[in-house]
Order: sequence, then structure tokens, then C-alpha cells
Amino acid sequence: MESIKQIFQWLRTLFEYPLINLGDTTITLRTLTFLLVLLVLLFFIVGRLQRWIDERLLAKTGLEVGVRKAVATITRYVALFIGVLIALQTVGINLTTLNVLAGAIGIGLGFGLQNVANNFISGLIILFERPIKIGDRVEVGDIDGEVIEIGSRSTTVLTNDSIAIIVPNSKFITENIINWKYTDSKIRFKIPVGVAYDTDVRLVEKLLLEVAKDNKDVLNNPEPTVRFEGFGESSLNFILLVWNKNLINRRGRLMSDINFAIFDKLKQHDIEIPFPQRDLHIRSGPIDIKSGSSIAEAFSHKSLR
Repeated sequence: MESIKQIFQWLRTLFEYPLINLGDTTITLRTLTFLLVLLVLLFFIVGRLQRWIDERLLAKTGLEVGVRKAVATITRYVALFIGVLIALQTVGINLTTLNVLAGAIGIGLGFGLQNVANNFISGLIILFERPIKIGDRVEVGDIDGEVIEIGSRSTTVLTNDSIAIIVPNSKFITENIINWKYTDSKIRFKIPVGVAYDTDVRLVEKLLLEVAKDNKDVLNNPEPTVRFEGFGESSLNFILLVWNKNLINRRGRLMSDINFAIFDKLKQHDIEIPFPQRDLHIRSGPIDIKSGSSIAEAFSHKSLR
């Protein structure tokens, strides 16, 4: 029984041992343990609050997913900030004594944590200004995919190969971004076609429009159009313009289907799809033609020299 009391006395002494002094406040192991428990509870409660706001409260309002996620995330940041302040006051840490520590953290942000701070601020800008939203199809650099998550430091983009790419938020603020769904879900696709010079251009226009109208993924409004782009080196160049809104994330499939259909349609009507050709003109005059043996002798004489 006496040994158990000694153990408890030792633990009490250990937890009350002063680790650091912040002004008039003494930080002990008990203080840190209590603060850690409060922070764990805080993150747990705030996480549940974020999911409740997103999946329950705002889901009933009919807002789009991106707006709900942005509001829930901003609420989480505010709740965490206020909760940390309350937790520090609860364990007895006076916030005025943290001025020196805040200054040191500021210096650290200015040097070693520049990128982290930049990405965090960029994440807040994305959530407030919403240049991209969850569900948008974006291209940034050589990355092409759908935005599935916007975090405080980075944004997750899912490619058509089901590869998740983590992109720093600062890229969406400092670089040029292609957002295929920013204003409208309808996108116009351009399919170039070249035919031989002796082809009836009106027939080509008619056939290309038939291909577009036969494709179930092409919208009738806006309707497909054909443009006669000009005269190429080996072909008459046309562009088929079609609109689509359900294959933005699989643009290659639509382009492939239409190209297959165009090839079959032109082949049915014996319309040639030309390849680059060059005409060789030889000027008149004497041409010295040597036999193969003479050329071989000439090379052998040069090698002997």
C-alpha cells in the first residue's frame, strides 16, 4: 500500500514539474497534458461539426457541392481558431505571454515556412473567391483532371486514369488555369478534317453535320456547325464544331467517336483524306550519270588518300 502511495506521489511530482515559464505562467507536464486532451476533443468536435454543416444543414438548402464544402471548411477554420484560444485560456496560459512566441513563429513563417504560409493563404483565397470548385474540370500545367477536394494547403485533382494528384494551392493563384466548368457545363469541341482538292465542299459540309447529328452525345442546342478553314498544302481544311456537356471529363472519347464516324462517312462517299505530297521539278540541262562501279571507285580512291 505504501509503494502505491509513493508511485502516485512520484507521478504527481512529475506532472507538477515546471517545464517552462511564460511570463507569470508556469507550464508543467499536467498543463501540457490537459491542453493536449482539449485539442484532441476540439479537433474531433470541429470535424463532426464540419461534416454536419456540409452533409446535413446545407444539403437541405440545395446549394451546389462546392459552395457547401467552402462554407463548411471556413466554419471549421474559424471554430478551430476560437477553440484554440479558449483551450489556452482554460489551462491557464495567458495569451499576452505568447507575444514572444508569436514573433518567433512569424520569423519562421518569413523564412522556413514561406511555401506553407503561401499555400494556406492561397487556399483561403480559393475558398472565398472560388476560381475553382469541387467538381470542376481543370488544367494546370500538364495536369488535367477533376477537382475532388480543396484543402487548406493543397487541392486534389483526379485524372481520367484514376490517379489523384496533390497540387499546391499557390499554383491555382499564380499560374494560368483552364477551368472547363467555370461559367457553363456546355463545352464546344473542334474536330479538324482535311479532304482532297477535287472534293465537293458542300457535300463535305453535309456529311460532317450528319455525323454530328447521329452522335447521341452532341447537343442540338447549340447546333453543330462546319467551318471551311482554308486551303492547305495538300488538303481543303474544315472544322466540325459540336457542343457537349456530359463528357467534359472524357473529352477524348467524344473526339474518338466522331473521328471514327467521319472516317467511315467519307469512305462511304469515296472522299479522299489526303496526305502531304511534294512535286519534284528537275531543270533541263546535262546530267552526268555514273555507274555504280564508278561511284565505288571514287569512294575507294578518297579513302586511300
